Order: sequence, then C-alpha cells, then structure tokens
Amino acid sequence: AGVCKSKPLDLVFIIDSSRSVRPLEFTKVKTFVSQIIDTLDIGAEDTRVAVVNYASTVKIEFHLQTHSDKQSLKRAVARITPLSTGTMSGLAIQTAMDEAFTVEAGARGPTSNIPKVAIIVTDGRPQDQVNEVAARARASGIELYAVGVDRADMESLKMMASEPLDEHVFYVETYGVIEKLSSRFQETFCALDPCALGTHQCQHVCISDGEGRHHCECSQGYSLNADMKTCSAIDKCALNTHGCEHICVNDRTGSYHCECYEGYTLNEDKKTCSAQDQCAFGTHGCQHVCVNDRGGSYHCECYEGYTLNADNKTCSVLSKCALGSHGCQHICVDDGAVAYHCECYAGYTLNEDRKTCSAIQEARRLISTEDVCGCEATLAFQDKVNSYLQRLNAK
Repeated sequence: AGVCKSKPLDLVFIIDSSRSVRPLEFTKVKTFVSQIIDTLDIGAEDTRVAVVNYASTVKIEFHLQTHSDKQSLKRAVARITPLSTGTMSGLAIQTAMDEAFTVEAGARGPTSNIPKVAIIVTDGRPQDQVNEVAARARASGIELYAVGVDRADMESLKMMASEPLDEHVFYVETYGVIEKLSSRFQETFCALDPCALGTHQCQHVCISDGEGRHHCECSQGYSLNADMKTCSAIDKCALNTHGCEHICVNDRTGSYHCECYEGYTLNEDKKTCSAQDQCAFGTHGCQHVCVNDRGGSYHCECYEGYTLNADNKTCSVLSKCALGSHGCQHICVDDGAVAYHCECYAGYTLNEDRKTCSAIQEARRLISTEDVCGCEATLAFQDKVNSYLQRLNAK
C-alpha cells in the first residue's frame, strides 16, 4: 500500500532480459517492478500495468487490460522469464507503441486524459536505432523514463527519455540497488500534496484540495492577488471600521493603528485623542502666564500692568501705576510707560514724602492758638490797606 493516492496511469514496463542480465539480476528487476506496482492504486479505473519483455526478440508478457488487481499483477510479474539474447531497445519501444498502448490492448483513449508512461530498464547499449523510434513514441504522447544499470550507455538513455532529462533518466551501478529507485517513481506517480512538498508557491497559506490539487489563501488583513498566489495588505483604514478619532495609519502587516493631530495624545483605548496640556510641559516659553487652548495648543498672557510683546511670549510694563507698587496713598498718575507721580483727593495736600496726603483743615487747626491775636491784627491791617486802595481807585 502506498503512502499517497496515485494518479491513474497507463503504465508499460519495457524490461531488458538479454544474456548480460543474469538470472539473479533479472529477479531484482522483477522486484523493482513489483515495488512500483505496490505504491500505485491498481484497477480498471485507476492505474493499469503491462510488461514488455525484450532481448533480440520482443514479447508482451501481459497487456494493460489483463490484470485489474494488485495481487494477480504481481504474480504475473513473478512468472516472467528472461529471453537471453541481444538488446533490441528500439524494437521494444516500437512494439510497446504499436501494440501495448492501443485501446484494443486496454489503453484508455486520448479523451480520457490518462497519462501514458513507459519505463525502460536496460544494462546494455541498444543494437538497433532507438533515436527515431523514441522520438515517435514521445510525439505520440508517451512519457518515457530510462533506467540504466551497470554498463548501460548514458547517451542511449538520454536519447530514449523524455524531457526534462534530469527527471526521466536514472542510473544505478548494480541491479542490487535498483530497488532504491522505486521510491523515486512513487514520488513521481503520486498525486502528492503540493502544500506538504513546498512546491505550492503560495505566499501565505497553502490549502490542499485533494487529488494533488491546492489553492492559496492569505493571512488575516490580506487579500489574494490576481496571480492567486501572492497577497496584498487590505487597506484597513479605507474600510472605515477602524474607529480612530483623528488619523488611521495602515501598517505593513495588514493591520492599522490610530494617531492624533499635533497637540493631542492617544488615549488608553488607542483610538480616541485628548488635547495635550502644552503649558504643563514647561516648554511653552511664556514669560508670565501660559494658557491651554482647546485645540491642544496654547497662548501666552501677561500679568496686569504688562503688555504682550510682538514675540507673543515676553511681556513689557504697560503702566507703573497699574503694577500696584507705586506707594501713592491716593492717586497714581502715569508719566509715560516708566514714570509716575502721586496726587491727592480734593481737600487734601501732598506731604513732603510725595506719596501720602493730609487734609487741608487739619493743617489749619495745627497752627498754634498763640498766633490768633497776631493773625487778627494782620487781618485788620489787610482790611485797612484794602479800603485805602479802593478809595485811591475811586479818585
């Protein structure tokens, strides 16, 4: 029993049994044929096998339709005996083509799509022309494998085999090791899982569909390209399901991440954004006061009595009086931007310190009562002078 499901074939073994092949060696050839049969699904609907035995003459041991089960096929192979003389490889291929691969002999017709395969096993140089016969066989749709043993002529093997030659020409040094080739043919004839073989060329995921067929799929976030093998990242941001409050950025892996406008920071949910406290960063450069704005930006302001300069960061004194450090008891009057003087309310007078104020009545009251008589005499004298001046004016 094989390890895989083989493709249906019309398979013809063409085996050399000339004198150079000793009886024990011929037994090895039959074992090799039986081992290949073992790995195939044998049956009328599956693989059919025929054997063409040749030396100087050619004998079809049994046809493709003769045995439809594995056991009877292997028994028939075991019964084959050598023909002993000559190596007529060309005649053997011609006979296989004319008689073994015919519909009458059990081959399936051209519409069936069943491959026609011949395996030639020889240890000698052909004694007839194989070149043209092999070319005709290949042209008729027969795939030719050439197995050379010991003294087999490599050039003749290449003439017989199908292209590519490195897949159709085999050589072993002795019949003793020919059995090792059976596993190579098993791989060749099996509908092997291309995903397991690694020949699928899928960029991401290979899915087996059985019968040697497969298809490619892509990892999440990717879509299959038109070549049905490679994958391209899906534009997750374009799908509008990203949920980013500000900016959606596609990542190379086929996923995405959210970002925020300048002045905002991404919240823990990795989607929404909050305005940054630009003032708290201490990088604002405001001389006096930093004020956060809604858009995550900020502006500078100045203390009372100062005005913002053209750089929108530093401040200049607007009014000395407005600073509140002038020391005037009543009224502070600005003399330009950098100077000021103090004044007093009505009924008060400025003291010598040029800052504090005293009531005028208070000042009069402070005049000593001892001066009252002197004052009255002075006032009487002033009245006399006034009346005298008035009389002079009248004259």
